[in-house]
Amino acid sequence: MKEKIIDYTNEYPKWNDSMKSTHKILIPNMLPWHFRIIGDVLWQEGYDVEILENETRSVIDEGLKHVHNDTCYPCLCVTGQYIDALKSGKYDLDKTAVLITQTGGGCRASNYMSLIRKALSTEFPQVPVLSVNFSGLEKGSSLKMSLKLFIKLGYAIFYGDSIMWCYNQTKPYEKENGTADRVRDGLVEFLIQAFRKGKYKNFIKLNEKIIKAFASVERTDVKKIKVGIVGEIYVKYAHLGNNNLEGFLLSEDCEPVIPALMDFMLYCIVNVINDREYYGHNAGTAFIYRYVYRKVYGKQKKLIKLYKDEGTFEAPHDFEYLRACADKVLNQGVKMGEGWLIPAEMAALAETGVPNIVCAQPFGCLPNHIAGKGTIRTLKNLYKNENIVAVDYDPSATKVNQENRIKLMLATARENNGRINN
Repeated sequence: MKEKIIDYTNEYPKWNDSMKSTHKILIPNMLPWHFRIIGDVLWQEGYDVEILENETRSVIDEGLKHVHNDTCYPCLCVTGQYIDALKSGKYDLDKTAVLITQTGGGCRASNYMSLIRKALSTEFPQVPVLSVNFSGLEKGSSLKMSLKLFIKLGYAIFYGDSIMWCYNQTKPYEKENGTADRVRDGLVEFLIQAFRKGKYKNFIKLNEKIIKAFASVERTDVKKIKVGIVGEIYVKYAHLGNNNLEGFLLSEDCEPVIPALMDFMLYCIVNVINDREYYGHNAGTAFIYRYVYRKVYGKQKKLIKLYKDEGTFEAPHDFEYLRACADKVLNQGVKMGEGWLIPAEMAALAETGVPNIVCAQPFGCLPNHIAGKGTIRTLKNLYKNENIVAVDYDPSATKVNQENRIKLMLATARENNGRINN
């Protein structure tokens, strides 16, 4: 008797509200400190979520078994993380779901849903795939986003960014090893409690606490090479996707400079506004997004002022400044994947004392090869000291080869730094 083949394009389990009280939702890890806060925010809304921390080679191997190796590497990583977790025996498969975000753009990331469903259909056909998006995709299997939850997630991203920003400017200089980690972990727990108590809107007060906590860490006065990390959003942030690039740079006695996640959120918002100007898209939608942009950008301006007034740390980039940087290199109509945001971040880093950059991209990611690797010559013509290495991440690329390429970039950085100091 032939085994029934699941039609994963139609016959797949759909998420519905009744599952909220019965199902555990597995979430792939991209930004560990952000996602710990975001996960607890979702828990407060009644969702039983777990941020996956399985990051061994077996995760990549599972991804390779179920996703074609020419498919976008982040899809392979998150699919492998799901399947590795589901095979662990830790979960009741009849009461487990997996969650993935969708931006709604032309990047393959918006199409991961079908790929994940296909991967799960043979061994885990009862596990629904849940979408988080603001584009009206997957209406039958999408997490309902109330205005209150949307606002809470926005605050969570801001606070996660602030912790990441201060941590990376503290960790390389701490006098006592592990101090910055303890401060970071303590702040994450503090913020979780602030959300639980409904005090998450104390934006200035909570960011002041983050800044002061890291500023109190005893620091050395040794100058270190600053290295920016830009590129496709998953491999830019996720330790699984970039072989813990941030940790490698710290081990090389460098200061990682990682742009804020909120910049990507603002990028997505602005692209909808630009769609109206460039392509005549819906005026009502553009009006709503302009309102949201003013609110979020206003928060960012307050945060930047806070950093400048306190004085210990470099302030995050102003998003309008990023847009101006983009205009020097690439039109803002180029919005597939991370589009114009990549050269914008590389230009802004060069203009603010971070000429050394790792451009992380999944192998074969067309938007990143065009908007990232493809703009390097223009950027080097604009900024003579800009020192950029484009690094491909895929299942066949060895960690040693990737790190050796970065070490060559760092050798040039140290040579340039010595020339400037002399």
